[in-house]
Amino acid sequence: MHLFYIENPQWINRKSGHILLQGEEAKHASKVLRLSVSDKVQATDGLGNWFECTIDDVQKKQCLLKIDEHISEKGKRNYKIHIAVAPTKNIKRFEWFLEKATEMGIDEITPIITKHSERKVLKQERSNTIITSAMKQSLKAYHPILNEAKSYTTFLENIKEEELYIAHLIDETQKDLKQEYKKGKDVCILIGPEGDFNDEEVTLAQNKGFIAVKMGIERLRTETAAMVACNTIHFIND
Repeated sequence: MHLFYIENPQWINRKSGHILLQGEEAKHASKVLRLSVSDKVQATDGLGNWFECTIDDVQKKQCLLKIDEHISEKGKRNYKIHIAVAPTKNIKRFEWFLEKATEMGIDEITPIITKHSERKVLKQERSNTIITSAMKQSLKAYHPILNEAKSYTTFLENIKEEELYIAHLIDETQKDLKQEYKKGKDVCILIGPEGDFNDEEVTLAQNKGFIAVKMGIERLRTETAAMVACNTIHFIND
């Protein structure tokens, strides 16, 4: 069954029990999928609200869905995962991470610009499009938050998660993430660029309460390390 993303909350009319898809979502329904009246579809606002729907009307620029069933907080977890990661020089590798992390289940992503970052500019709209597509493909009710890219120091000034970790390869003093993370806690994990964090950045994070961790004995690429971190948190909480 096809899933549509309700990117604008005003599309939902709870009094009439309808959703009015517009823009690209309506175009996709009418021109790409060629859906018809009475077809069954699903929709989500990306905030946990899930709707089982029947198409009432299809036009080129809008598609009217009748809400048959509403499920709130579909797939909600008791913990949140926030990965703050330096974008890779090869943008395709970073976009791969966005896609796969969304499929796996992630709540928030913040691109961070560090001393050794080789990429300092991202196309926010394109990145969000990749996340939206992955959310729909994997039938998720929650749309991950993609923050604007921030400098490393700026990011560290506004930490809100309970569990804080930084993955680096500077020395051999890191602890094992699997042993350090406390099940059921909101977590933020810092993943550095291809050139890793420098000593000053690691010290700055540790002064903010971040614990230096590793995710095994292998040396991982930036996007791989970010995925392993995400998977490790899920594994511990399963």
